[in-house]
Amino acid sequence: MAYATINPYTGKTLKTYDDATDTEVANALDRAQAAFEVWRNVSILKRTEVLKKAAALLRGSASDYAKLLTLEMGKVLSEAEAEVELSAQILEYYVENAENLLAAEKLPSKHPSYTQAWVEHEPQGILLAIEPWNFPYYQIVRIAAPQLAAGNVVLLKHASNVPQCAAAFERLFREAGLPDGGFANLYANRAQIKAIIEDPRVQGVALTGSEGAGAVVAAQAGNALKKSTMELGGADAFVVLADANIDKAAKWAVIGRHWNAGQVCCSSKRIIVVDEIYDAFLERYKAGVAALKAGDPLDPSTTLAPLSSQGAADDLRAQVAQAVAHGAKVEVIGVPVPETGAFFQPILLSMAEDNPAYRWEFFGPVSQVIRAKDEADAIRIANDSPFGLGGSVFTQDITHGVEVAKKISTGMVYINHPTGVAADLPFGGVRRSGYGRELVGLGIKEFVNHKLIAITDIDGAF
Repeated sequence: MAYATINPYTGKTLKTYDDATDTEVANALDRAQAAFEVWRNVSILKRTEVLKKAAALLRGSASDYAKLLTLEMGKVLSEAEAEVELSAQILEYYVENAENLLAAEKLPSKHPSYTQAWVEHEPQGILLAIEPWNFPYYQIVRIAAPQLAAGNVVLLKHASNVPQCAAAFERLFREAGLPDGGFANLYANRAQIKAIIEDPRVQGVALTGSEGAGAVVAAQAGNALKKSTMELGGADAFVVLADANIDKAAKWAVIGRHWNAGQVCCSSKRIIVVDEIYDAFLERYKAGVAALKAGDPLDPSTTLAPLSSQGAADDLRAQVAQAVAHGAKVEVIGVPVPETGAFFQPILLSMAEDNPAYRWEFFGPVSQVIRAKDEADAIRIANDSPFGLGGSVFTQDITHGVEVAKKISTGMVYINHPTGVAADLPFGGVRRSGYGRELVGLGIKEFVNHKLIAITDIDGAF
């Protein structure tokens, strides 16, 4: 699969890696199972001590970890530093909460045969995590922190363009005291991924990525009767109501669409503005986008990073060309971006609802600012999507904003903020955005056995 570090800013190939051999995969599975037999019997308190140490190690070398993100996928340094900190916070969330989240749950059974009944949450074994390049650490820790706390072990198949980030997290958990094999990075190919899923010791698979990859892996997991969770694409609606603070909404829209160079599943990809404030909003929004500065992601003044690879930039250009072929109009925003590196010029894409591209996901600085007749029309447009990951509503009437949020069919809705991420909030969507949840209590219980234990003192038959 050509695992390699190619700096998106310079285009230079810095390091390449061989695919894992079948023997390496087999050995990793053996070590993971051996680690699980030990780790499952370690107390939750001892498990979370490893997570606590991992968080401390992350923070102790935060600058090095952040620069590696920028080197491999082009993330602006300040955003890379924020990702390192968020990853540490997620680890610490489970240090503080895992024991309570995994506590046995008593059941108030009224059946006369049972004097006591409860559910315990037990680890099941090896999990396969298939993760993307846009948040190389955050995506790992979102699955690894809760599942390691629960007593499971993890094999990682990361994106082919962030091999050093993947290896860094294997070292991190090893240095933090996790048993050998408890978290292992594999530069696996597609055939090996299928074989790992089919291995009887593997109990489930968590994937974050494209719809296409999700469909393939979900089918493989289904054929093997293994549980899966899928966090896939999104085209989040950013709804601006008539009473919104226009300056505030426009500022957040620029950030919501362009953080991580627009390469975010829950980016504000469809900005929906009611008619009476549309023109005023659009003027402010375009001015904010035009003020973004594309350049070296290690330069603190840079606010628009290159895309993760030249291939990603080329694919986005081809996608925009397809939209134009179906009738879309393109407006270039801002000064030209650098010609060297995987940069993509910010554009405003306008199209009719019957254009097939109207419902596509554009992974990069491509904006859609859609005029809605009124609030009801804005809600209709927000729900007119095959996706359902996140979304946001901007209004000065919070109570009414919540009412509107409840009408938007999606996994997450934020009031007066773009779809966000935090260590203590769940993440996940519906429809073609996937299924299952990561983080908090929902995430830690995705891959555990919810075992019922019931006691009776009554003799005889039922």
